[in-house]
Amino acid sequence: MPENGTGPDFVFELGCIRSEDWPCAGVDEAGRGPLAGPVVAAAVILDPDNIPDGLDDSKRLKPSRRSALFDILLDTALAVSVSSVCAQSIDLSDIRKASLAAMKRAVKGLEIAPRFALVDGRDIPPGLPCPARALIKGDSRSQSIAAASIVAKVTRDRMMGRADAVYPEFGLQNNAGYGTAAHREAIEQFGGVERFHRFSFSPFRQGKLDL
Repeated sequence: MPENGTGPDFVFELGCIRSEDWPCAGVDEAGRGPLAGPVVAAAVILDPDNIPDGLDDSKRLKPSRRSALFDILLDTALAVSVSSVCAQSIDLSDIRKASLAAMKRAVKGLEIAPRFALVDGRDIPPGLPCPARALIKGDSRSQSIAAASIVAKVTRDRMMGRADAVYPEFGLQNNAGYGTAAHREAIEQFGGVERFHRFSFSPFRQGKLDL
């Protein structure tokens, strides 16, 4: 159960166990909104007998707690899979399709084939290898989706931290590619980076950033 008594629980997953739709994977993504970097998706099958305490929507957790839970999940979950779609592919498609594609790849990459998937949001990714249910605000309702949100968020943040060493002028260690004022000002000064910034997003499509 969540540490504070509120937040996601294991009710949806228990329903899957009762209906023999187990293993059940939680699926979520991170990075739909940034101006730079990939969108990252994760799929997680929790061990019903070893669920980490404090799972929650990754956005509601402090970075240190997210990182700690990330390591715990890699040790305790029955299966974890991560996939990403790069900025260039996002530009060639759109962020919704790219997010769904990353989710599908994450589910297909699980070492244990799920019989069901719980997906955060309104959409079920097309082409999943199993039936699925979309849950709006699923990362605050399902512990499996919360686990996936943590894995996706920490993975993406670490990717952007490494990118900060290559593009220090954009302050990625602090903004993770999101359109903060400092990031926008850096783009205005240095220009966007091909294959790293998302040129299909509105600030770039308009020819200049709306500072």
